[in-house]
Amino acid sequence: MQPSEATALKGAPKGALFSGWSAGLAGLLAPSEEGLKRSYFKGTGLAAALLSPQLIILLFFFFVPSWKALSLAFVQIDPFGGKSVFVGLRNFVELFASENYRYSAWLTFWFTITQNIITLVIAGALAFAIDHIVRARYAYRTVILLPYAIAPVVTGAMWAFLFNPSVGPVAGWLHAMGLPWDPNLRPWDAVVLITMASVWNHICYDFIFLTAAMLAVPQSLREAAAIDGASQWRRFRTITVPLVMPTVFYLFIINFVYGLFDTFGIIDAVTRGGPAGSTTTLVYKVYQDGFVNLNLGSSAAQSIVLMALAVLFTILQFRALDRRVNYQV
Repeated sequence: MQPSEATALKGAPKGALFSGWSAGLAGLLAPSEEGLKRSYFKGTGLAAALLSPQLIILLFFFFVPSWKALSLAFVQIDPFGGKSVFVGLRNFVELFASENYRYSAWLTFWFTITQNIITLVIAGALAFAIDHIVRARYAYRTVILLPYAIAPVVTGAMWAFLFNPSVGPVAGWLHAMGLPWDPNLRPWDAVVLITMASVWNHICYDFIFLTAAMLAVPQSLREAAAIDGASQWRRFRTITVPLVMPTVFYLFIINFVYGLFDTFGIIDAVTRGGPAGSTTTLVYKVYQDGFVNLNLGSSAAQSIVLMALAVLFTILQFRALDRRVNYQV
């Protein structure tokens, strides 16, 4: 401010000063097109045209199937789709009364939790080890990231061959050690096999995020703790783990959704829900009842229940874990 302006302001009345400041503030807050990004649209036509591809995809691949599943859940349809009868909540009542469905629900719960924890632990160990590998670090990363490029069906076929009790090399080693391995006849062996295949296929995804999260931890904090005499394990437990907890929380949710929905290809390629339905998870039972047994009403009801369970468990996880996560460094 120039001396002449300061002198003028001193001699001006308080009302004039207040009105001057108000006018200046209003000028700063006034809308202006200067400095706006090019994504600003005066009309809605171009914006709607740019959003239309995504909206069309959501319409035909999410909203329409969801509405169709909701409408089919309350009717009974003959296998050829020629006649439908409204039955109300009968499909849901029969569903919850089915012993096979209750077993699938418990299997899905334990399978999802088990693969979630094992995937996070192994991916966290591999991400922690990346900082301590001096030679062949890029080859190490490449080998770990390879499963991410393999489709779940291919992963299932590969693991089914490796652990095949007749020709599988890994199954041969297990038999040589005296273990009666046979996922075609032993339900527990089949559950272990699909769990291992699911974990192997998803480790690389968690590894990417955990590696990025650990690299984002300030090195100065580790160095300060090392100067104070903290051991490497204590530095990891008290510094690294709290700072990567937001990423761990995110991965826990993603792994849960993966266990519920994205393991269908692995189960279909490895066991097809057998032996005797021992590996039939909820998502695979939806497929069996709807596309194999042609019970469309029950399959639609199962889809609604599965989606509700996914939303419910996600909300519970947010309420139970989000409070323990610190998002500030």
